[in-house]
Amino acid sequence: MTIAGHRTSLSLEPVFWTALRAAAAADGKPLNALVAEIDEARSTALSSAVRVWLFARAQDGRK
Repeated sequence: MTIAGHRTSLSLEPVFWTALRAAAAADGKPLNALVAEIDEARSTALSSAVRVWLFARAQDGRK
């Protein structure tokens, strides 16, 4: 995955990949653009930040 012009890897369990792809589609964004947004706001490891972001989104009632 390329984020902010840099190649990076993102290790997530399949359920989180499914949720992340669904969130990107629901927001009308490419997957790497959504991950870049999460990356910019994070204060922890990227994979953890994605999981927390997805959890918060689910708590807000968004899919």
